[in-house]
Amino acid sequence: MPVDFSPLSCSRAVLWRVLGTRRRNRADEDQDVAPLRPPPLTATAWCLATVLVRLLLGLGLASSATAATVPDTMAQRTLACTGCHTPAGQASTQGYIPRITGKPAGYLAAQLRAFRDGQRQQDAMARLLANLDDAFLAEMATYFARHSVDAQPAQVRPAAAAARAAGQRIVQRGDASRDVPACVACHGTALTGVEPSIPGLLGLPRDYLVAQLGAWRTGVRRAAAPDCMAQVARRLTPDDITAVADWLVAQPLPAQRGAAAAVQHQLPLPCGSLDR
Repeated sequence: MPVDFSPLSCSRAVLWRVLGTRRRNRADEDQDVAPLRPPPLTATAWCLATVLVRLLLGLGLASSATAATVPDTMAQRTLACTGCHTPAGQASTQGYIPRITGKPAGYLAAQLRAFRDGQRQQDAMARLLANLDDAFLAEMATYFARHSVDAQPAQVRPAAAAARAAGQRIVQRGDASRDVPACVACHGTALTGVEPSIPGLLGLPRDYLVAQLGAWRTGVRRAAAPDCMAQVARRLTPDDITAVADWLVAQPLPAQRGAAAAVQHQLPLPCGSLDR
């Protein structure tokens, strides 16, 4: 008699071999069990192999179908970025992760290259960007630059009035006695940045601001010579840095939050990073 390899017969065969069955009596065996007796052991093995092959093929087809539905968009490609920088690309509540939306595309592209090439030190960023070329980094930068800036405050904390006033003075007027230019002289009167390569200073976490100014001051963060930010940061004291950060995070974002259009005016210091 030919062996039946239908799914139902294979299932019965496997169950018989694995679980066995309890015979009740001869009459029951003749009437019920006999029709369910499995094929020989070799046939059972073939049944089991067939089931496994079908299962693997089914999983492979399902996997292929799922992969084919992944959208080929910049939003999908940058999920690795928004995992840390929040889904909207805004400042993280962790303190040291800045917003990446609304900054000039030229600035963002330059920072991505700096992380990739080791000018800025951050292991996770370096690993993420290691195999990406300049063209793709520029595409990523343009994508985030087009997004709006969130209005939520970033790490506002109580600060002494005198310290807050000192921070405001440096940001808006600088300190001529130490050759410290005002922040607004480069970053725009609204402090939202200037196209194409000067970032805004509002909507950033306080810890991030302190860390970056400190990194410029100690040489951990570097830019192309002449390194204007390093020069400014070295002329500031640690108290100046915290005062500036405390004042900046307390400022509301203006209605127009994007970077200002490029203007032709003499910056207080030459900046090599702006020539790239």
